[in-house]
Amino acid sequence: MIYLDNAATTKPCKECRQAVCDTMETAFGNASSLHKLGTSSMQIMSRAKRTILAALSGTKTPLDGTVIFTSGATEGNNTALLGASHRFRPNGKRIVSTAIEHPSVAKVLTRLEDDGFEVVRLAPKDYEDFTGALIGAVDENTALVSAMAVNNETGFKIDIPRLYREVKRKNSKTIVHIDAVQGFLKVPLDGDLISVSGHKIHASKGIGALFIKKGQNILPLISGGGQQGDLRSGTEPIELIAGFEAAIKAYSGDTAKFAEMKAYLLDRLAELENIGINSDALCVPNIINFSVRGVRSEIMLHSLEEDEIYVSSGSACSRGKKSGVLGALGVSDKDADCAVRVSLCADNTAKELDALCMKIAKTIERVRR
Repeated sequence: MIYLDNAATTKPCKECRQAVCDTMETAFGNASSLHKLGTSSMQIMSRAKRTILAALSGTKTPLDGTVIFTSGATEGNNTALLGASHRFRPNGKRIVSTAIEHPSVAKVLTRLEDDGFEVVRLAPKDYEDFTGALIGAVDENTALVSAMAVNNETGFKIDIPRLYREVKRKNSKTIVHIDAVQGFLKVPLDGDLISVSGHKIHASKGIGALFIKKGQNILPLISGGGQQGDLRSGTEPIELIAGFEAAIKAYSGDTAKFAEMKAYLLDRLAELENIGINSDALCVPNIINFSVRGVRSEIMLHSLEEDEIYVSSGSACSRGKKSGVLGALGVSDKDADCAVRVSLCADNTAKELDALCMKIAKTIERVRR
């Protein structure tokens, strides 16, 4: 099997699996319990929060704030945007975002739009300096900026530290939310609210986290027993939290290696006829989107699957439906219909990319003739 769909989900690493199993056996107590097992669970959770805060900053100095554990980025994004709406409502009615957001952000913004907010959605294809365009769209009436650090379909990235710094300079009251699902452990981050997900970095599904900067105040999306400072009620999944922390510590994705692998893949693709590259130098190197013109995405994906080579045509959440993201990034509808997304992890090899390109060549020969 050759797995090249890591932007959709990653295989849980051995460190994560071991941490989950060990915790299930030795630290399975309810973190709200006052006995020893409960205390052990609380300690695991506290340690994991410190690890996440340090990992978010990318430096030895953790971000100044707190972390709540969620079921994943969809819950984290919903909690951030809906939970903070009471905070940013008095600051204005303008929300600045992008036309390439994940549905867990885009659909929440539509709800806020229906609730009376003006939502400005900028498309990268319209601006040479897209980060600058987002900053330029902020005014005294802007209550919120919400942007993904790295786009999941092409790897297009935004300069998040610059975005946060300049937005706060223009309007200190504007809340900045970052969907960092694809950017966590890969690009520098900052923000008032930052959502991350475990299963994109070799932890298990069902666990994520939301960073809340010190001084920010949100209402809970889920009410109940008051766990996690009453910000996210429900008994905490200590096993998954332990696995999440283990995956962060074990993460070995290296930008230089990804760049080398991307260059190798692009060289191999250049040997084929009529290939369009949709991931340019502004994209992170672990996600490569390209169009095999004349072969529809669905046909290519099933052909590759015959040889147990797994890629994607775009966002796994869209289930083959057009998301509009590629169009907002300047890709034509014709090229979008034959787009393929390869997303790498540290375990992928040049040999696997050779096998991918050989199968693509065979599929082209069969379909285009």
